[in-house]
Amino acid sequence: MFELIQAGFSTVFTLDTMLLVLFGVALGLVFGSIPGLTATMGIAICLPITFGMEATDGMALLMGLYIGGVSGGLIPAILLNIPGTPSNISTTFDGYPMAQNGQPGKAFGLALVFSFLGGLFSILILMFISPPLADFALRFGPFEYFAVTMFALTMISSLSGDSINKGIISGFIGLSLAMVGSAPIDSYPRFTFGFNQLDAGFDLLPVLIGLFAISEVLKIAERKNNPLNTKTPTNYKVKGFGFSVVEFTKQGWNWFRSSVIGVGIGILPGIGGGTANIISYVTAKNRSKHPEKFGTGHSDGIVASESANNAAIGGALVPLIALGIPGDTVTALLLGGLMLHGLNPGPLLFEQSGEVVYLIFAALIVANVVMIVLLFFGMRFFIKLLSIPQHILLPIILILCVVGAFGVNNRLFDAGALVFFGILGYVLLKFKFPIVPVILGFILGPIAETNLRRGLMQTQGDFLPFLTQPIAATFLILALLSVLIKARQNFKNKERPEQSST
Repeated sequence: MFELIQAGFSTVFTLDTMLLVLFGVALGLVFGSIPGLTATMGIAICLPITFGMEATDGMALLMGLYIGGVSGGLIPAILLNIPGTPSNISTTFDGYPMAQNGQPGKAFGLALVFSFLGGLFSILILMFISPPLADFALRFGPFEYFAVTMFALTMISSLSGDSINKGIISGFIGLSLAMVGSAPIDSYPRFTFGFNQLDAGFDLLPVLIGLFAISEVLKIAERKNNPLNTKTPTNYKVKGFGFSVVEFTKQGWNWFRSSVIGVGIGILPGIGGGTANIISYVTAKNRSKHPEKFGTGHSDGIVASESANNAAIGGALVPLIALGIPGDTVTALLLGGLMLHGLNPGPLLFEQSGEVVYLIFAALIVANVVMIVLLFFGMRFFIKLLSIPQHILLPIILILCVVGAFGVNNRLFDAGALVFFGILGYVLLKFKFPIVPVILGFILGPIAETNLRRGLMQTQGDFLPFLTQPIAATFLILALLSVLIKARQNFKNKERPEQSST
C-alpha cells in the first residue's frame, strides 16, 4: 500500500501532471466563484479534453477541478452574501456579516484554512478506510434515507431566526416548489398548469441564485439612504490568515465534528455537500455556549460550514471508488471520466489499476495544497472587490447570475425562474421570513418523497418498517428529539420575558 502511495505522489510531482493539477484548481476556483458555474459544469466541459490524455493526467486534472470548484464558492459567499455553490449556503450566514463588520480577511482566512483541513481529513479517510465505510453505506435503503432526510428537515427549526412559525412556513414553501414538475417514480406531472417548461421542475441553481443573489441585489438597491457608491469599511492589511493561533486551537473540536459530519453525509449518495454544510452549521450552533452569536459574524459558523463541505468531497468519492456508485452529479461525471479511460470503479479497481487509484489520492492532496496557496495569495485581491462602487458591482453580479442560470441547462426558462425566485426572496425578506428553510425544503423534499415512495412500494404500502429498521428508527428518534428540544427552548424563551416583565 505504501509503495502505491509513494508511486502516486511520484507521478503527481512530474512537471506535466503538476501543471494540470494547478490548471484544474485555478479553473475550478473560477467556476466555483461565479454563481451558477459549479464544479459540475467545469468537469463536464473538461471531460472531453481528458480523452486524449493518459489516465493519470486526465484524473489529475479532474481532481483539481473538483477541489477548486467546491472551494471557490466561498469567495462570493463571504464578499457578496451569494453562495457560489450549494455547498456554501451556510458560509453566507457568518462569512458575509464578518466581512461587513470590517473583517473580510479573517473570514477568508478561517474559510481557507478549515476548507483545507476538512478536505485533507476526508482524503485521508478515503485513502485508509474507504472499503468498510462504503460497505456501511450499502446498508442504507429507502427507509434509512427517508429517516436521515426527515432528521435533516428538523434543522429548519434552528434556522428559523426569531420566529419558528415563519421558518416552518418557509420550509413548506420550499417543499411545495420542489413538487413542481414530474413526480418521482411514475413521472406524473404536478403543478405544471399546462406549461411544458415546468415538466422538469425548477433546477436547484436558479432557485439558489435567485433567492440569495437577486434578492440581495434588490435589497441593496432599495436602500435610499445609502448612496450607490458607498464603500464598506474594510481592513485591507491582513496579517497571515487574519486570526491568531489561540483562535485556531479553539476551533479544533468544531472542525473535527464538522469534518466527520461532512464525510458521513458525503458518503450517502444523493445528499451531498449542500446538506452537509447546513447540518454541520446547525450542529455547531446547537452545541455552542453562545448560539445567539451565530449569524452576526461568528467564527464557529464559518469553520463548521467550510470544514463540512470540503470533507464531503472525500466522502462522496468513497462509494465511487470502492463500489462504483456515484454519490452526486460531480462523482457521476467522474465515474464517466474513469470509464472513459477504460477503468471500472469498484472493488477490483484497487487490484487492476491500483496505481491510478493512489494517483487520485495523491492528486487530491496536492490539489488541496494548491487551492489554499492560490486563495491565500488571491485573498487580498478578492477583499478589494468590496471597494468597487455598488452601481458598478450590482449590474455585473446580475449579468453573471443570469449567465450562470442559463448555462445550467441552456434554457431561457431558467433565467426567467431566476427572476421569479429573486422577487420571491425579496418579498420573503420584506416580511421577515427566513430564506434558508426554503432552500432546505427544496433540496431535501424530493429526497424524502422519493425514498418514502420506494419504501412503500417495497413493503406494499406498509409504513411499519420505517419505524422498525434499526438505523431508520434511530434517525427518526433523533428527529423527534430535535423537535422536542427546540420546542422546549422556545417555551423557556417565552417564559423569560414574562418573568422579567412581572
